[in-house]
Amino acid sequence: MTDMNEDVPEDAPAHCPGTSSEDAGKASACSGCPNQSACKTAPKGPDPAVGEIGGKMSNVKHKILVLSGKGGVGKSTFAAQLAFCLAGQDKQVGLLDIDICGPSIPKMTGTEGEEIHQSNIGWSPVFVDENLGVVSIGYMLPNADDPVIWRGPRKNALIKQFLKDVHWGDELDFLVIDTPPGTSDEHLSLASYLKEANVDGAILITTPQEVAVIDVRKEINFCKKIGITILGVIENMSGFVCPHCNCSSDIFAATSGGGEKLAKDYNIPFLGRIPLDPELLKACEQGRSYTAPGEKDTAPRRAFNAVVNRIVSEVEKSTQPMASQQPDYSNAARKACPVAIVMPQSYTIVNVPTALGHQQPPERAPCLLLFLSSLKCAWQTAAASMSCARVLSRS
Repeated sequence: MTDMNEDVPEDAPAHCPGTSSEDAGKASACSGCPNQSACKTAPKGPDPAVGEIGGKMSNVKHKILVLSGKGGVGKSTFAAQLAFCLAGQDKQVGLLDIDICGPSIPKMTGTEGEEIHQSNIGWSPVFVDENLGVVSIGYMLPNADDPVIWRGPRKNALIKQFLKDVHWGDELDFLVIDTPPGTSDEHLSLASYLKEANVDGAILITTPQEVAVIDVRKEINFCKKIGITILGVIENMSGFVCPHCNCSSDIFAATSGGGEKLAKDYNIPFLGRIPLDPELLKACEQGRSYTAPGEKDTAPRRAFNAVVNRIVSEVEKSTQPMASQQPDYSNAARKACPVAIVMPQSYTIVNVPTALGHQQPPERAPCLLLFLSSLKCAWQTAAASMSCARVLSRS
């Protein structure tokens, strides 16, 4: 059997050194590879911080990532309001903002101008309330309008420090992690550092229109490739409910079925729809809770609370660590996965490992694997027979 690195991405060129190698992203074979930048900046080899972070996170009951392949769909809005809502249920909550280049959580929690303080037990979060702490790079900038012009290694180092050095208190019920759009450095670093932290899973945010859904599909496949459990999909900005007549209008049309169809295609939970609401915008602009006691009872607020309740239900059902998610055999997952590779000089079907080196069970249709294996075997048998025939004819 041909040897193959256990951490070679599926779209890697020949002679790839593997993502954990010190030569990752630097070797001559890496030239032109679509993963070159991510491999070059991602952490290499077994990082001792992974175990340290796992231990640090042991006093956090539930860890939830808020993801989306698309920008502008409301990840930070939802992450902030989810944290407010959980804190309003008397939970101990932490909100971690790893959107390094676009930190908006300080604005959305009303904590602009605050600072993170260091002590002998670590970094102290900025507390919105006694049971809601927030950490963001926004608290570390000299000026709120200063851009963060960082390459991958500096982003990775800060994310590691946030996860390793922040002291959230004796115990947290929930840690909500807000992420930037895409599937790049921040996401790879987060997944790598949290491998031993038993993350409950990710919430994926989309809006109804197809231009958002196509990018969230990429995020779903990213989660599957690196082993992050998906708690469910939320369709944000789903219609507009008039505050005067309560009639609903679809501002963003779900031309391809929206978030519900997306969740059904991938056999993952659909957590619900959150309508557009000017009151939600005001709450974020003013840095306060949208669902606080005393707020007017409206259809959008009821929808938001229903989504949060479903998330809590999914989290309570989730008991598997993020690297142990079972393969999904839905039609969409099969279509999204590349065809299994038949290695030269071998009858073995090789499942190409993921970019972070987590080998997972094959997510391919068994009939396809059987066909490819039989085809390879038959081809080599026929070649051997023809070779023997030529030898016999000459003799």
